[in-house]
Amino acid sequence: MKIGDVKELEKMAKEVRRGILEEVYNAQSGHPGGSLSVADILTVLYFNELNIDEKNPKWEDRDRMVLSKGHCSPALYSCLANRGFFPIEDLKTFRKLDSYLQGHPDMNKIPGVDMTTGSLGQGLSAAVGMAITGKMDNKDYRVYCVLGDGEIEEGQIWEAAMSAKKYALDNLCVIVDNNNLQIDGTVEEVMSPYPIDEKFRSFGFEIIKIDGHNMQEILDAFEVAKNVKGKPVCIIAKTIKGKGVSYMENQVGWHGKAPNEEQYNMAMDELV
Repeated sequence: MKIGDVKELEKMAKEVRRGILEEVYNAQSGHPGGSLSVADILTVLYFNELNIDEKNPKWEDRDRMVLSKGHCSPALYSCLANRGFFPIEDLKTFRKLDSYLQGHPDMNKIPGVDMTTGSLGQGLSAAVGMAITGKMDNKDYRVYCVLGDGEIEEGQIWEAAMSAKKYALDNLCVIVDNNNLQIDGTVEEVMSPYPIDEKFRSFGFEIIKIDGHNMQEILDAFEVAKNVKGKPVCIIAKTIKGKGVSYMENQVGWHGKAPNEEQYNMAMDELV
């Protein structure tokens, strides 16, 4: 299933966002803000870029995708459900007792999840390991890792980045969801990672900067990334936290809060 048309991708991104709202509202728990900000990027990954098979989730030669900012699992689950890895109606069980759709992704329970994540800062290390393994096994698969901009305040990110350069992991593509907000405020106020581009460049990455809500720019960035040789790539995507839901956009309070019934209905109406 590959969507190449920008308008169709935009339509799918709305469905992904509707799934996010469905999950968080029914659970009355979760993280809508960062899930909505990364929705366009994940839509392009799952419906255009990744070489995966929903009928064979553990296919050995598949591309890998690590959602390092694991608290934004609603976006990942919505993409996986819409892609056909599991029933869309299961999204309503998100964070419920006995549901396999836990608050953070579990690779042992959820079809299509390549890495269990949630403890921030660790996903890039796992992605680097996957990329090294691909090189050692002479495999052609690519590894994608989505980071939060607040998450890159974690020191382990930069240890992993050094390894990525040392082993010339041109099969690794890192995407930073740069929405500029984390749980306690703006990233500048908490522990500024800026300038993000210069930091990753100094660690040996090829840098691509895009509008993370422009489908054509996202598509083009992944195409450029595939042609970079001898070093890893970092795509810095400027995004808006809560994108697509007017009252959530750029509001730090919606980092980890569920909408009430009125707010849910308003958001779903906006995403038609």
